[in-house]
Amino acid sequence: MTFVNFSLLFGGLLVAVPIVLHLVMRQKPRLVEFPALRFIQKRHEANRRRLRLRHLLLLLLRAGLIAFLAFALARPTVQFAGSLGSQEAPVAAALIFDTAARMEYRQDNQTRLETAKRLGLWLLGQLPPDSQIAVLDARREPAHFQVERGAAEQRIKRLTVTANADPLTEVVERALRLLERSELPRREVYIFSDLALKAWPTANAARLHDLSTAVPGTTIQLIDVGVPEPSNFALGELRLSSQVLSSRGTLTIQCDLLRMAAPSEPASEQRSVELFLLDENRQAVKRAEQSYTVEPGKGAQVEFSLAALPSGTNQGYLRIVGQDGLAADDVRYFTVAVKPAWRILLAAPNPAQRYALFLREALAPTELRKRGHARFDCQIIDLRELGNMNLEQYAAVCLLDPTAIEPGVWQKLGDYVASGRGLAIFLGRNARPLESFNQPLAQELLPGKLARQARRPDGDCYLAPRDYQHPMLAGFARLAGSIPWEALPVFRYWEFEGLSPQTSVVASLSDQSPLILERPLGAGRVVTMATPVSDRPAENPWNLLPAGGEQAWPFVMLMNQLMFYLVGAADQQLNYYAGQTVLLTLDPQEQRRNFLLVAPDATNFPLIAESNQQHLTITATEQVGNYQVLAGGEESGVSLGFSVNLAPEQTDLTRASQTHFDEIFGPFPYSIRRDREEIVRQISSARVGRELFTPLILLVAALLLGEHVVANRFYRQ
Repeated sequence: MTFVNFSLLFGGLLVAVPIVLHLVMRQKPRLVEFPALRFIQKRHEANRRRLRLRHLLLLLLRAGLIAFLAFALARPTVQFAGSLGSQEAPVAAALIFDTAARMEYRQDNQTRLETAKRLGLWLLGQLPPDSQIAVLDARREPAHFQVERGAAEQRIKRLTVTANADPLTEVVERALRLLERSELPRREVYIFSDLALKAWPTANAARLHDLSTAVPGTTIQLIDVGVPEPSNFALGELRLSSQVLSSRGTLTIQCDLLRMAAPSEPASEQRSVELFLLDENRQAVKRAEQSYTVEPGKGAQVEFSLAALPSGTNQGYLRIVGQDGLAADDVRYFTVAVKPAWRILLAAPNPAQRYALFLREALAPTELRKRGHARFDCQIIDLRELGNMNLEQYAAVCLLDPTAIEPGVWQKLGDYVASGRGLAIFLGRNARPLESFNQPLAQELLPGKLARQARRPDGDCYLAPRDYQHPMLAGFARLAGSIPWEALPVFRYWEFEGLSPQTSVVASLSDQSPLILERPLGAGRVVTMATPVSDRPAENPWNLLPAGGEQAWPFVMLMNQLMFYLVGAADQQLNYYAGQTVLLTLDPQEQRRNFLLVAPDATNFPLIAESNQQHLTITATEQVGNYQVLAGGEESGVSLGFSVNLAPEQTDLTRASQTHFDEIFGPFPYSIRRDREEIVRQISSARVGRELFTPLILLVAALLLGEHVVANRFYRQ
């Protein structure tokens, strides 16, 4: 046990005062003359013993009152676990600062990070001399002790928010592993955060619990610098209809306008969202504005449409009009690549127009073709003309219910795919003789040898993808559960024998038989469908996929997604989150290998592409905004681009509960504090022990009450 004011213990000497008073003021027996002397003597002895007992009780109460008062004023403390410490003994301290983008939330003209830095600098001055101090933030950096206190102070002053903040549970784990290496017996962790829920995932809570035995006695203080009831408008994650689209297509941009409000704020409030596009001089041009009425917790869906975009890389952003507490989530950036309509070659047996009708209408509907708005430019030829065609001018080739193909044509198709193009093969009743499709050159493209035709005449077999992870099926993910595959039965399909090792199954039927298969070849890919897309319902069809009437929309969507995948549009990503690695696809004919990356703040970085790769890898994506990748001059050079946004969890202000932190820290003793007084009280308790002032004062009050009651009764008698 230790004392904050040890000198006040000398006040206990005042215990002698009531003792002296009791000795001086002791009542003397009065002399009473009475005949019954024996009776008087007995009463005298009884009264003297009773008076002596009352005097003793009153003496103890008064002496105890003074003693415990002096004891309480000395402020004794007790530490129930571990060794007793001193307030000035050095400690190993880790100061962790949440530097996620949401820490820019502003209240009373001060951001949460500025508040955290101010408290951190004050706390730094409270640490004992010769302490080991480490300053950590949410960046993924190794933890280490600062060489001196001044270095720690400068480190705190230079803290800024990061667009790709690590979860604080991982930062705490790094801090604990650093403190484990310290030789000082006392270890303290201070975390300056707004206590946002997304910053504290429970995934690695078990690893934190395991560290409690490695760093025993470590105390953790969560210093809450957040706003209990934040008010904020935010734009959610952008949803683009396509990141690579035809110049004839329309770009649809969607996102959610979200609102977080305090209970005292209006139930609904109006906000406007603006759409900007960057022109050739990188100047933002406003293209549209829409207003929405937003209720807390519900939000509104924002949607813009853009048509007739120029070919090349187009960039822009959405922005909320007006100001709120957090500006970081008021803007969302986007990039799309616009290309001329893709030329698709449809090769089918005679009559080719009849075989290609359904697929062409799915890819380029008649109405859109007449207006010149079709995204695909489909050319139909007789399969027998395929050997004489120059395939290099087409982005993809489709074989519709092909008949026997000569080995030279298979070879030509193989070379075409290997150069980086796409081929789709829809097998049907014309796939005979089997030897033509099972020959070596054909097997370089097909997923395996054709074995037999499977028949499901009852109509109980249909397309049933296990998941929608493949880029060809990704568009169906948000519709999962509402797609009427059962209304589009498959009556007949080809079964394969001995699938090649390179083949992967994209989608299967409800009986688990593969229906859509993919096989890479060189830089390109081949997609094979084991049933045709050219049969009419009245002609003993193999399936009803293209002829399902109002229920045929999944076929149209599937064929478009398939073609986007073959031409390389479905799997090309141009929009990323901060910290992600960017992979830009280069033109196979492009010979340039030196590029210049222009960041949103106009900083330039040189880039070099590997000579044997058709991708450009970029890891410097910490800034949020629109990036450019340039090479060559303005007329004949290369101009690519991509956009980087904050991940939604980086700006989510939803606060975590006490129960959540109990799960995170488990066996660690932790506390949540908001101001300096609470922090100082916790520091004193952790370093020196728990003060006994309050219970002692309560005991003094009880003694005073007892002395008052006993004295009144005693002197009254």
